[in-house]
Amino acid sequence: MKNIIEGSRAVALTIKMCKPGVVSAYPITPQTHIVEDLARFKADGEADYQYLIAESEFAAASIVLGSSLGGVRSYTASSSQGLLLMTEVLFSIAGLRAPIVLTCANRAISSPINIWNDQQDALTMRDSGWIMLYCEDNQEAIDLHIQAYKIAEAVKFPVMVNMDGFILTHTYEPVDLPGQKEVDAFLPAYKPKRGFYLDSKNPASFGPFVTPTTYMEQRQEMFGDFIGSKTVIKKVAAEFAKKFGRKQGDGLVEYIGSGNEDVVLVAMGSIVGTLRESKKGVNFGILKIKTFRPFPDEEVLKKLSKAKYIAVVDKSISMGAEGILAMELKRVSCGRLKGRIKSFVVGLGGKDITIGVIEKIVKEVKKSDDKIAWVYPE
Repeated sequence: MKNIIEGSRAVALTIKMCKPGVVSAYPITPQTHIVEDLARFKADGEADYQYLIAESEFAAASIVLGSSLGGVRSYTASSSQGLLLMTEVLFSIAGLRAPIVLTCANRAISSPINIWNDQQDALTMRDSGWIMLYCEDNQEAIDLHIQAYKIAEAVKFPVMVNMDGFILTHTYEPVDLPGQKEVDAFLPAYKPKRGFYLDSKNPASFGPFVTPTTYMEQRQEMFGDFIGSKTVIKKVAAEFAKKFGRKQGDGLVEYIGSGNEDVVLVAMGSIVGTLRESKKGVNFGILKIKTFRPFPDEEVLKKLSKAKYIAVVDKSISMGAEGILAMELKRVSCGRLKGRIKSFVVGLGGKDITIGVIEKIVKEVKKSDDKIAWVYPE
């Protein structure tokens, strides 16, 4: 059913239909509208989950870790400094294989303090062991949250769904919101297997102290499972496309163009919409990264095999290096791509990304130098 609603409300309605047993969060701009709506659903008797008020983001992450280990589908949301405050627990959640879903309303991090959008917050958590999905628009935000629970509960890894703060969270767009029966058919009630949750009738230890004898082996096993989750991400995306009639790539990447373009721009999140608009007057391809972790190495190599000039458009920066997505592309290419890769940093702290900015990138990427380029609107 088509609705014109705010992105945050679309996410809140979707989470309600996913039927978590526990929701816990601490408000922070621009995530607040999501958790306000979830609290209102509970107060109005429209939802059955327990809504637990936390005194901080650290506490919220700890609460959903506990509820998830208790065998309950769990949800939280955060942004910027709040996500950073969760850091210790986010690593524990991944290591304990708790299938939690978290919405990150992407926002710049301090200092200087800034409440507007870029993608620095989530990308700072890229090594934590969370599957990281990125939304281009609010329809994709709805779709990816439904898929996120199915992926998380299949592979026993938490999933972070990223949507650009304000650009998506506070924007009204027409979206196709599925009905409860459709969501139930795709995402059945969560029933973890015996031994995978805390149960006094079947005692088990989660997160015990580990010595050097087995720590490295356990981390290697986790790494292998995490890489293997790409197969499930693609499978769930294909099931979703068949069930709901909406396909946006293969779950890992999406290529927009003929595949024969000399210039390809690589990006993720809402900026892909701006790239689509810019493409109407300029000939270039777009590689949209839908899943940043685990990184889709083989899919990226395949899609960029014919490109001569590859511009990676980042809304983040690794201090002392370059754009974080650009670093990933260069790691993957490592002599396996003939095209030259150049890092472009745009939009930090909510700086406008105009069509003029994109046109400038398309011209600059053909220049011979490979220095990082900071691009501003005219």
